[in-house]
Amino acid sequence: MSRPSGASSYEAIYRVIAAIPEGRVATYGQVAALAGLPGHARQVGYALHAVPDELDLPWQRVINAKGEVSLRSPDTGPGREGYQRHLLEEEGVEFDLAGRVDLQRFGWDPDARECRRLLKPNAALRRTGKRAPSSSRFSAIDERRKG
Repeated sequence: MSRPSGASSYEAIYRVIAAIPEGRVATYGQVAALAGLPGHARQVGYALHAVPDELDLPWQRVINAKGEVSLRSPDTGPGREGYQRHLLEEEGVEFDLAGRVDLQRFGWDPDARECRRLLKPNAALRRTGKRAPSSSRFSAIDERRKG
């Protein structure tokens, strides 16, 4: 199997992330491997940072190998980690007192057929007219959800 390159690698990563079911999580390394990019977990982080606004992608379902929400770079703005945790908890994902997700319980484990489907280059990604919330809008969104 050939490895995706350039923009096609981001598309492969986005296809994998789009397939993660609600209430499940995947690690950066797992997403990379399923996208045909084993050993390139950081590239998944770069791809998530570059997600187009119109792409309806469950980015919150990607966490690190320790089962933790990863810290973001300063240019993404403060509070994004808390927002990611909030979205996961709304989906039923539970965190322990150390802030970790039990990957055995909540980790996504796609079967071989689904893995083959994810690697097909013509698999469509769902686009929406909605913009992803910017980091400056997180607190307003959280307040609306509480009320």
